[in-house]
Amino acid sequence: MKPGIIHLRAAAALVLAAMPAVPLAAPAVQAAQAEPGKPPVPQEIPIALMVDLASGQTLYSREEDRRFVPASVTKVMTAYTAFGLIEEGKLDPQTEVEISRELADEWSGEGSTMFLQAGDKVTVGQLLLGVTTVSANDASVAIALESLGSLEGWLALMNENAAELGMRNTYFGTPNGWPDEGRTFTTARDLALLAEALTTRYPDLYRRYFGHRGMRYGGYAQNNHDPVTGVVAGADGIKTGYTRQAGYNFLGSAERDGRRLVMVVAGAPAARLRDQAARDFLRWGFGAFDTQEILPAGFQIGEARVQDGAQAGVILRTENRVLASMPQGETPEVELSIRYHGPLRAPIAAGERVGWLRVSVAGQQPHDVPLIAGEEVAKANFLQRIRNGVTGLFS
Repeated sequence: MKPGIIHLRAAAALVLAAMPAVPLAAPAVQAAQAEPGKPPVPQEIPIALMVDLASGQTLYSREEDRRFVPASVTKVMTAYTAFGLIEEGKLDPQTEVEISRELADEWSGEGSTMFLQAGDKVTVGQLLLGVTTVSANDASVAIALESLGSLEGWLALMNENAAELGMRNTYFGTPNGWPDEGRTFTTARDLALLAEALTTRYPDLYRRYFGHRGMRYGGYAQNNHDPVTGVVAGADGIKTGYTRQAGYNFLGSAERDGRRLVMVVAGAPAARLRDQAARDFLRWGFGAFDTQEILPAGFQIGEARVQDGAQAGVILRTENRVLASMPQGETPEVELSIRYHGPLRAPIAAGERVGWLRVSVAGQQPHDVPLIAGEEVAKANFLQRIRNGVTGLFS
């Protein structure tokens, strides 16, 4: 069967009736977006991206898939990897780590640091704060060695996590972003995926370890270089990065009234330019858009055809509320289309993700939200397979 698209155009206060089953292709590459007002990111900054996690919508992008060197933004994946091990019970923040002579000689005082000394006894939690708050290179290596016993094993896990998140244009060759001749690279789009996973999968650990303005260890008081926390309302991180090769980078986030924005600026030629752009960018994201509900969670939006099932189709429902970020003061046209690889194959469990709803707000990038099966569809028995075969001959 040729793929088709079910379209419906409406205003923001859209109410849908159930739609017939049409199998559709997987989500395609998103088109370029029109800009609702000019976001305040200077052209001297080559890479910029803002995503509204509440709706899943991209509010602005510039070179979002261009690879660049993340520098210390790498440490966000180190923190994410540690959070995963903590949640699995394989790493305990209260565990005391004794710093080896080899680690101290190689990393203490090297770049951003906690100034760890040989023989120091420091908890995993303190090391994590060092990573997230003062970008400690030595603490990043200490966590890696404590967790898996080797940097090789830790880097393999970091890259496995990146692959699981769909970070297709990312590779980590270091746990801390130390220059490695360009072997470590990422993109703004991939960092947005990482930030979404960090804040939604581990919200309690995120609040515990990110967003601190500074820390003291070993007689050294150091400030966090995060340019937005405590300055922009709702801002709570995430991580700066700088090397000569990378320029000045920042992965940032802020939440207001349940609406979280994630932003990236990368390749800035100066710290002051990056910092001001990050602050202005977040303020623009909250000020230029409102989030509106398009459909409630659990809404029956149509059906999908099922192959080799006890029934010929399955009801499709929205998994969560379907939201859209609308330019303030406007009610642009919204187009919805159901997409799935069809026909679906039985058996299908109720609540299983089986397709996508593409939400296209006029003048902006479309975004896709998951659709779930509204009912269970068992595999066809012998008689049902005969019925399906006969029906197929005449359909």
